[in-house]
Amino acid sequence: MEPLVSELKRQLEDENLSPEQKVKLLNDGLNKTLNMAAVQMSSSVLIRVKSQLYLSGILRHCVLLLSLDARRLQGNWSAAATLAQLTSSCCVGVEPGEHSEAFHRLFLPSVMDALLSLASQLMRRSESLFRKLMDAVGWLLRAHTQLTTQVLSSVHYEHIQMCDDAAMSLLCVQMWSQTCTASSDFLSGLSDDSALLLLNEAVGQLAVSNEPAVGGASIGLILLMASQMERRLQLLLRSFRGLDSLLDKDWRGWGFDEDVDQLIAFIQSGKSTTCTERVRAACVIQAAWRSFQTRRRVKSLNRAVSTLQKRYRARRRQQQQRKEAQHWEEELKYQVCVRRQQARREFHQKQRQLLQLLPPDQVQSYLQECERRAAVLIQSVWRGFRERQRYNSTHRHTLRDTHTKQQAARTLQRAVRRFLQKRKPPPTSFFWIGQNGLTDSRRVELKRQVEEYIAVHPSSYVCRQDCERLHEEVQLLLLSELQRGEQQRREEQRREALLAHTHTQLELLRDAPPLCVVTATDAESFLSPSGPVCARARDAHNAMLQASRLPWWKTLGDMDIVDTSDPAHLQELEVELGGLYVGGS
Repeated sequence: MEPLVSELKRQLEDENLSPEQKVKLLNDGLNKTLNMAAVQMSSSVLIRVKSQLYLSGILRHCVLLLSLDARRLQGNWSAAATLAQLTSSCCVGVEPGEHSEAFHRLFLPSVMDALLSLASQLMRRSESLFRKLMDAVGWLLRAHTQLTTQVLSSVHYEHIQMCDDAAMSLLCVQMWSQTCTASSDFLSGLSDDSALLLLNEAVGQLAVSNEPAVGGASIGLILLMASQMERRLQLLLRSFRGLDSLLDKDWRGWGFDEDVDQLIAFIQSGKSTTCTERVRAACVIQAAWRSFQTRRRVKSLNRAVSTLQKRYRARRRQQQQRKEAQHWEEELKYQVCVRRQQARREFHQKQRQLLQLLPPDQVQSYLQECERRAAVLIQSVWRGFRERQRYNSTHRHTLRDTHTKQQAARTLQRAVRRFLQKRKPPPTSFFWIGQNGLTDSRRVELKRQVEEYIAVHPSSYVCRQDCERLHEEVQLLLLSELQRGEQQRREEQRREALLAHTHTQLELLRDAPPLCVVTATDAESFLSPSGPVCARARDAHNAMLQASRLPWWKTLGDMDIVDTSDPAHLQELEVELGGLYVGGS
C-alpha cells in the first residue's frame, strides 16, 4: 500500500495539473487504495493506510481542493462530491500518533468546514449530490462527536438552514436522526451547549416549516433525544416555552399524532415535576412565614385576621394577574412567530412571482440589485452602531482626560504651594531690637532708595476718589463727543439740503426758455431766496447796464472795466458766488 500512497503524493506535487485533474486523480487513487486495503483480512491494514494518507499530506490536498471557489471547479460537482465522501471516510479510523492534537484541533475542523462549504454550494444544484455530502458529514460526526458544535454554529450550515426548499431541511434533520440512531453514545457525549444547539435546530424547523415530512422528522429527532437524554432534555426544554402549544395547534392531523402526543406528554411531565417542586418549596416558605406572622400578632387577633385576609386576596390576585400576563405573553410570542412565518412565506412567494415575470436576461441584475440594497442597509446599520460606539467612547475618554487634567492640576498646585512654603524665609526679629537708632546719613540714604523704588515700580492701586474723578472726565468727554457728532450731523444735513437745492436751481437754469418768450411768472421762478445772492446779482446787473450805456470812446483807455463776456471773469464770479452764477450770451 505504501508504494500507491507515495506514487499518488508524487503525482499531486506536479504543478502543471489543474484543479479538475487533481480531483480526478485523487478520486481514482483514493478509491483504488481504500478498495485494496478493504480486501485485506486484517482491519489494521485499512487503519494504517488511512494514517499514511494523513501523514503524507494527501488528505490536506483533498481539503484544499474542496475549499476552492465553485468557479474553479468548472461545474465538476459529481467528482467534488465523490472526493468529499472519500475524504470523510479516510478521516474515520485514523491513528495520527504524535500528531493527534493537531489532527483533532486543526485538521478535522478544516475538513468539516470544507464539506459544509461544498454542501451550501450544491444545495440548489443537485439533491442527490447534496444527500451524498450530508451523508459524509454524518459519517464524520459519528466518529468525532466534538465537531457537533462547529457544525451547528457554522456559517455555511446557517446558509443551508435559510434555504426555502423543504427537501434540504428534511435531509438535514434526517442526517441528525441517523447520526443519533447509529451511535448510541453520540447524544450522551454532547455537552449541554451542543445539545441545546441541536434541540434548537429541531424546534426551529417545527416553528418555520409547514411540511409534514420535515415536522415528522423533527418530532422524531426530539423523541430520540428524549429517549437517550431524558432528564437533561427536560432541563433544556425549559428554554422553549410554548412548544407544547405549538405542537398541539400546528402539527396535529398530519399522520403522526401519536408522536405528537408522546412529545407533549414528555414536555408536560417535565413541567409538572418542576412545578411540583416549586409549589412544595413555596408552601414551606409560606407556612414558615405565616407561623412567624401569627406568633408576632397574637395579641391583636382582629387586626391580624383582616391583614391576613387582605394579603391572601392580594396574593391570589397577583398570581392570577401573573398567570394572565404569562398566558398573553406566550400567545403574543406565538402570534409574532406565526406572522413572521406568514410574512416570510408571502415575501418569498411574491419574489418568485416577480422573478417569473421578469425576462431571463434581467433576473441576474434584479438579484444583484436586491443584494446591493441589502448590503447598503446592513452597512448603514453597522455604521450607525459604530459611530454611536465611537461617540460614547470619545465622550468617556474626554471625561476621563478632563478628570485626569484636574487631578494633575491639583497635584501641581499642591506641590508648588509646598515648595513656596519651604522657600519662605524664616521669621526674623524686628530690626530695631538691639539697635541704637538711625543716623541722619543712613535715614537720607534709605529715603532715597524708597523714592527710587517707587519711581521704578509705581503702584497700580487707585483710590475711589480718583476712580470717580476719572469716570466723570470720561462722561464729560463722551457727552462732548456726542454733542459734536450731533452738530456735525446737522451741518451735514444742511449741506446736503443746500446742494440739492443748488442742483435743482442749476437744472432749472439749464432748461430756462429764451428771453424773448419768457414771462413774468417764469422770471419770478428764477429769483433766489438768498439775500446776498440777490444783492450781488443786482449789482452785477447795474454794472452791466452802466457799462453798456457808456460811449464807445470812453471804453478805449479804461482798463478797469472788465469784459463780462470773458471766461476768466465768469470763473471768478462762479467761485465768488459759490457755483450759483451761470452766465450766458
